[in-house]
Amino acid sequence: MTTDTAAAHRAIEAVWRIESARIIAGLAGLVRDVGLAEELAQDALVAALEQWPAEGIPANPGAWLMLTAKHRAIDRIRRNQRLGGKLNLLGRELEAAQQGAPAEFDAVLDDGKIDDDLLRLMFISCHPVLPVEARIALTLRLLGGLTTEEIARGFLAAEPTIAKRIVRAKQSLASRHVPFEVPPPADRPARLASVLEVLYLVFNEGYSAMAGDDWMRPALCSEALRLGRVLAELMPAEPEVHGLVALMEIQASRIPARLSPAGLPVPLPEQNRGRWDQLLIRRGFTALLRAERLGGPPGPYVLQAAIAACHARARTAAETDWEQIAALYQALAALTPSPVVELNRAVAVAMADGPERGLQIVDRINAEPALAGYHHLPSVRGDLLARLGRYREAAGEFRSAASLTRNIPERTVLLRRAAECDARHGAVG
Repeated sequence: MTTDTAAAHRAIEAVWRIESARIIAGLAGLVRDVGLAEELAQDALVAALEQWPAEGIPANPGAWLMLTAKHRAIDRIRRNQRLGGKLNLLGRELEAAQQGAPAEFDAVLDDGKIDDDLLRLMFISCHPVLPVEARIALTLRLLGGLTTEEIARGFLAAEPTIAKRIVRAKQSLASRHVPFEVPPPADRPARLASVLEVLYLVFNEGYSAMAGDDWMRPALCSEALRLGRVLAELMPAEPEVHGLVALMEIQASRIPARLSPAGLPVPLPEQNRGRWDQLLIRRGFTALLRAERLGGPPGPYVLQAAIAACHARARTAAETDWEQIAALYQALAALTPSPVVELNRAVAVAMADGPERGLQIVDRINAEPALAGYHHLPSVRGDLLARLGRYREAAGEFRSAASLTRNIPERTVLLRRAAECDARHGAVG
């Protein structure tokens, strides 16, 4: 591959990452078939890889890809009698697009309809008829423009597994005749909750990886945050959308401070706050303010964003308003009761009122089935026991937590804490 060809391929990759979601969304709005829309978009990408290195990158590469995909749509449908009825859906616009007139370029991707189709694509990619894992993979593929290999690498999964997951998801949507639409008002809250859940699951996997050699995978955080910002532009009147964006912005601001030079996790109280990204914090505050100005009782993402904002406002760990954080967790627990929320509330209560109070909450939920195998439970319990000077018990909890986590850097830190507690117990004994 020549230098010019390599440069063209890099440019195509960048354009694809930016424009692919809108192209697929626009095509899906025309052919009403997500799987077919992605195939047509991929055909256009192949055409770009063949033509741009020799002919040069067009002035409006996104519009070039869209027009080329529409050409492919007409050709594909005319060749396939089974799809012949869909030709009418393309109408005069596609017939005109087949001429490939450059004058059309400026209008191809500026039509507000594309944004409507993009919102529809978000809802269909995150449709509740699909398993959560399929929703995540399909969202990253269709909306994130990620390759199957990139998705597999991000989630430490086999590439064939991810490929099958995506294919089955598209087949399931087609076989169930899931409409390409923004859900009606009665269904919208549940459907929007599914979209937000997928975005936050992607973000969390990047923020604190469940398994593997890396504590974080920032690329996943960036992709979830980018899609969250897009969703906020498409649904500006939804407080929970802005709440999720605020939460991700503020949490992402800590990424530069979350790893030690040795690549090990640094707990929030020990992080160098001077390394927190102030631009992301300001963006998070702005998104949270938008959510609050929309009115109504705060939802779970707005409450979590408010908790993150409390941490971001504190110049030092000692200045953190733990009483406010505990109160926010109390409100979150009332809204979405969960042992995990209770565990987080226990940490806040322990910081506000002392470790004994926090340990009481932890011991009340210690036998919850939902927390079985959840390594953060013994980790939190170990921390509270250590603060109470019960080092031998704390060491056992940290070792238990280390045995449950599949993330190697996190396991290293937990075993180190167990060893420190053993040493302190020996010194006290």
